[in-house]
Parts: sequence; C-alpha cells; structure tokens
Amino acid sequence: MNKLYSTADDALQGLVEDGMTLAVGGFGLCGIPEALIAALRDTGKRDLTVISNNAGVDGFGLGQLLATRQIRKMISSYVGENKEFERQYLAGELELEFTPQGTLAEKLRAGGAGIPAFFTRTGYGTLVAKGKETREFDGEWYVMERSLRADVALVKAWKADKSGNLLFNKTARNFNPLAAMAAKVCVVEVEEIVETGALEPDQIHLPGIYVKRLVLNATPEKRIEQRTVRSA
Repeated sequence: MNKLYSTADDALQGLVEDGMTLAVGGFGLCGIPEALIAALRDTGKRDLTVISNNAGVDGFGLGQLLATRQIRKMISSYVGENKEFERQYLAGELELEFTPQGTLAEKLRAGGAGIPAFFTRTGYGTLVAKGKETREFDGEWYVMERSLRADVALVKAWKADKSGNLLFNKTARNFNPLAAMAAKVCVVEVEEIVETGALEPDQIHLPGIYVKRLVLNATPEKRIEQRTVRSA
C-alpha cells in the first residue's frame, strides 16, 4: 500500500468534509503539522471541531483556521496566546470544551484504545465536572470523562519509513501519537522519509498501522512561540 503523497493538499484530498472532528498534534508551536494545517485551511471546509492542546497563535498553526472562521468548536487545554480565539470565544462565536491537559491526553489515549470512558479525580468540584457523572471510590470522588475519537488526525513526526512507522523528535512527540491513535484516518507530515526497514524496530515510537497517508515537509518553519534571551 502506497502511503506517500506529493503535497499536503493531495494528502487531504477526499478526506475532509464540513462538520468533521479532527485531532491535531502539537504543544504550542512545538510539533505542529503546519503544512497540513495550511492545506486544511485551503480546503475551505467549515464547522470543524478540533481537538488540540491549544489553538496555535494569531496567523499561524490552528490560528489560521480561526482567522478564516472554519472552526466551530475547540476541545482544548491551554487557549492563551491567541487574541482571535479570545475574541471569538467571548463574543459567543466559538464553542470551547475546556479540558485539563492530562485529562485531554487520557481522553485521546482511551479513545485510541477503545475505552469509552474513565474516572479521574482531576476537575472534581470545579466547573470541569459540571453535568458529568461523579462517583466515590475508596473515599475519594471522581469525575467520569468520555473518551475522544476523531474522523481525521493531522500529525507531525520527525522521520518515517515508507510503511508509516514514525519517530518523533524529543518533546515534539507531545500529543501527536495520541491524536494518531484516536482517529479513523491519520495523515502525517514528516521531515524525512526513509525506506522500509531502515528504522531500528525497537526505536519506533508509533507503528505504521496507525498511519494512512504521509507527506514530506523537509523545511518546516518551526516558529518559536516566545523567544527569551539572557541579558548581556
């Protein structure tokens, strides 16, 4: 099965529709599938629900989809650093399902593992638990969280072989494997593609069984969200 596509536009061809749910990897601007996000913007598809730790920054990453008003709902943890996100949310133009970061990770992991729900102490007694089932175990109260599944995942990896086996670069791994496992179809952009068998099997972070489509982006922009330098 050929998983390679020549461009990010081609890799999304026939996959994205209005009203879909997408899981998008990344943490801030670290490990984001920037070429695939731009290609998603260019499809013009609307009313999207996007599961992602945050929503990029103004004009880059998922911030591009907010600017074009293609996102209807965000399921996120950290939503700072984005003035357009703030404006749309406060104006009632954008839905937000606010989720603690560890809970978001576990909701994706559980979705990929076929687990429909789980109990966690995180959020009990706060607005996060509003409207959710709670239960006591061994004298402690827990909130039931439903797992997350997506129609399509957009993922960024460092290196892949032609069978879709993936390696991630240090902290750029973040939510990417979880997003990949939680989706029906996973599309991955990578900085390097090698022949099948060239990667050491014990070093592979995510097996190719989860990956349907691959596209090469050898020169990603890799912006720095907040540059801090030491005074002389």
